[in-house]
Parts: sequence; C-alpha cells; structure tokens
Amino acid sequence: MTTSDAAVPDYGLPDGYAHVYSGKVRDLYRTPEGRLLFVASDRISAYDWVLPSTIPDKGRILTALSLWWFDRLQGVAPNHLSTGSVPAAVRGRAMICEPLEMLPIECVARGYLAGSALAEYGQRRSICGVGLPPGLKDGSELPKPIFTPAMKAAVGEHDENITYDEVITAIGQEEAQELKRLTLAVYETAAEVARTRGLILADTKLEFGIARGGKYSGRVVLADEVLTRDSSRFWDRATWQPGGPQPSFDKQFVRDWLTSPESGWDRADGTPPPPLPDDVVDRTRAKYVEAYERITGQAFT
Repeated sequence: MTTSDAAVPDYGLPDGYAHVYSGKVRDLYRTPEGRLLFVASDRISAYDWVLPSTIPDKGRILTALSLWWFDRLQGVAPNHLSTGSVPAAVRGRAMICEPLEMLPIECVARGYLAGSALAEYGQRRSICGVGLPPGLKDGSELPKPIFTPAMKAAVGEHDENITYDEVITAIGQEEAQELKRLTLAVYETAAEVARTRGLILADTKLEFGIARGGKYSGRVVLADEVLTRDSSRFWDRATWQPGGPQPSFDKQFVRDWLTSPESGWDRADGTPPPPLPDDVVDRTRAKYVEAYERITGQAFT
C-alpha cells in the first residue's frame, strides 16, 4: 500500500482520543485535553510504499531515541513535548505534545555529501543554492554544515529542494532566519554527541512549528521526532570512506532485499512490495537497536 493508503491500527485508545492523521510511520491523535498524541508504529516504508511487514519494537525504539535527544537539546531549541499521561495501550511508543502551527519547510542540515544532495551537487556544484567546492565525492565531509531546506509535499509525493531565499518568500525573513539558526544549532550539537560515540551524523531532517500558546507562545519550536534513523543518516566513523555509499544504521537490508531477484518485485510496474522474509525483519530490527544503543550508550530493553 502507498503511504496515503496506510491503515490506521486499532491501538485500543480510551474514548476521547480522535484520529487526526497517519503518515508512513506515525499516527497522530488529539487528546481529550486538546493536546496531540504522537504514536510511532512498527510500520516500515521503502520506495514510497508502506510495506506489509512490520519491524518489532521499531516504534518503541524511535520514541525512546526522540525523547533522549529532546532531553539533550533543551538548551538548544525549545520542543513540543507536553505534560500528561500516555495511555497504557501505547505507552513506550507515544509522546504527548503541544499543538503547533506547523511551518511548511523541511529543515535539512548536512555536514556530508550523500543522498539527493549528491545528485544535485553533480549537476550544479551546489545544493539548494549553496555553492560547494569541486572534487567532492559521495560521503565527503563538507567544508562546514549547510542548511538545505525543502518545501513539504503532499503525502506520497517528494519534497522539493528550495533555496534559502525561497524560504524567506514562503514564511518571512524572521522565521526563515530562526529556522536556519535552530537547524544548524541542533545539527552541530547532535554531530558532536555522535562524534563522542564513534559515529558521524551525515545529515538530518527537522520539522518546526510556531507555538500559539503555553510557555513558548509565538516562538519557533522543534516538533515531530528528532534525530532517529528515520530522519537522519548516521555512519560508523571507523568505516567511513568517501567515494561511495556508506554503511549506515537504516533500512538498507530492506531496500537491498526488495531490489534483489529473490523478492521478485518490480519497482516500475506499480504492484505493492511483497512481505519481508523473517531474516530481513530480524536484521533490520537489530540495526535499529544497534543505532539506539550506540547513540545513547544505553541498552534497549
């Protein structure tokens, strides 16, 4: 099924929780008090499809990692976490958050060349209007971290890279400046934490909104999840070698199997992907656990 067709699981939430939205991984509900309940499912997506298989504990791992990062970023950027008791049915995989007026910009910070940025660099020797020196390769460290925003697209479509000037046009100069400042501050703080763990934070994607009440009213606030494997590229510093794709703590086992002859799936014919074999599910779960434990220094239980 495509992202927009993803079925909303029955979590068994108490009366008064209203479903608001479902994305590739997360389901959003409004609480009886008017706050938001972010629930991280065990769904996994690849190539714009939500797969029929799930990865056990993935939602718990992503939530625990986001909470760990929010705690460490308190002095860097305000966030949308709120007080309140998470319902028992989703405890461990959900966060209660303040509603925000979300800004339509995907805020990406990059310290290394990878992914879609590599193709754009190859065509223009720049990314989102930021000029870069010649000779960079896949996996190269950039001269300094850069802000490479994108305009949010409709569900199932791809975000479109834009320049900083286009961000100013879209949301205004003051908000644009704050988005850039906060995005780079979060990246630089997290990259230093990753370095102490023997990891490289190649890039990360953040979302922000404007608080319309509470202690951060009127301010730009960090939202959604943060610095998980679903939004960030972490590489092992010991194996980092510019010149090709880097081994990373992500869904590569899934992508590799889906594009192998063993899966029998053709990305081009529009048919849904098949279920994942048990060994691919197990290895993918192990990678999520490894990422959590390497980043936090804590055992996942």
